[in-house]
Amino acid sequence: MKFSHFIFPLPALWSASVLAGTVLYTDSQHMPNHLPTDVMVVPLDAPEQLQAQFFGSLSADPVQAAAQVKQVMASPRWAQQQQQLAHAYQQVVKAWELGVSKVPAVVFDERDVVYGTTDIVLATALRQQAGGQP
Repeated sequence: MKFSHFIFPLPALWSASVLAGTVLYTDSQHMPNHLPTDVMVVPLDAPEQLQAQFFGSLSADPVQAAAQVKQVMASPRWAQQQQQLAHAYQQVVKAWELGVSKVPAVVFDERDVVYGTTDIVLATALRQQAGGQP
């Protein structure tokens, strides 16, 4: 799939003191190859990936599927897994609050977004061409 590059200002939702720098919102199909260490990557399909990892293939029989889920939730690892899942969903909510409408999306300081690339250097150049901050 080919993405066009789009640059949009995002609504300012938080004060400057809590701006997040550069965040790449993406999915498991559009992971970056080379990434600066100061850029956070948020795979928006992480909740689904984690649920598949934690629960595996559930039975088509609802009673058996419920038993499988209860078994996972009774394990000693469940508290940690639940925290991972909650964090993944929080990241999805954050992207939704910012107005991210498709992936990949490079978001700068929670204000500007460049769609269609996981290349941070290219996204930064496109942002500058559009008149965004360096």
